Amino acid sequence: MRFAVLGSGSGGNSTIVECDGKYLLVDAGLSAKQLNLRLETLGVAPEKLTGILLTHEHGDHVRGLDVFLRKCRVPIVASIMTGRVVQEGLREQAQWIAFESGQTFNWEGFELTTFPLPHDAVEPVGYVIAKGDRRVGVATDLGHADAQVVQALKGVEGLVLEANYEWRMLEADVKRPFSTKQRISSQHGHLSNEQAAELVAELVPEGLKRVILGHLSSDCNCPIKAVEVVREKIGSGELEICAASQNEVTAWQSIEPEVDPAFYGELFGPR
Repeated sequence: MRFAVLGSGSGGNSTIVECDGKYLLVDAGLSAKQLNLRLETLGVAPEKLTGILLTHEHGDHVRGLDVFLRKCRVPIVASIMTGRVVQEGLREQAQWIAFESGQTFNWEGFELTTFPLPHDAVEPVGYVIAKGDRRVGVATDLGHADAQVVQALKGVEGLVLEANYEWRMLEADVKRPFSTKQRISSQHGHLSNEQAAELVAELVPEGLKRVILGHLSSDCNCPIKAVEVVREKIGSGELEICAASQNEVTAWQSIEPEVDPAFYGELFGPR
């Protein structure tokens, strides 16, 4: 299993997860043109997508969906309320797979675990995408990591996690009114670097190996700072961390299944 971020930030968000030749896109917040170009960068033809999973209805997560569906009619997976809201704004027809927030179900060979996220949308969710013993989580746009979020993400080996802002930079920002800053830092807004670091620190002992930090504010955060805060929180270790960009695709992050040492003995015989 492997995963990558096509782009992440207030201008648009999209993540891709691949396993055994099947591709799931999580959100389509970039323009259709950019979605196609960035998929091509990763060597993925749009028509090879198995489906598109939606986290919520905000424009930076669904903006490119309508135009993208004109040439690439793939099934859309979304919570019941998110699906209703998004369909109202679409002209293109699509096959919709609806689920109740918090539901776990099997679809196209994947086990999809959904969990509610505390964010100011109609029914926002995160995902754990699993196949066999490989598990990748996606949790962007959440004001805090409550017990449900932590429990759902325990055991993931790969994670795309929001790290939206740095406290001091948000406080010093002169572009945003106080009300907007309150909304961003509220319990249903976005995660700070420190909050993201605390969640990662909880998940590392549970098997987390690779993290892509996403949805970084262009004004109130920077990739170096975000990674630094997380790294300082967890200390030394084998965790791989990088920060996604709004304008560039990340490299593929691979998760290899654990192999029982006894397997090598069976394969090669005693050493």
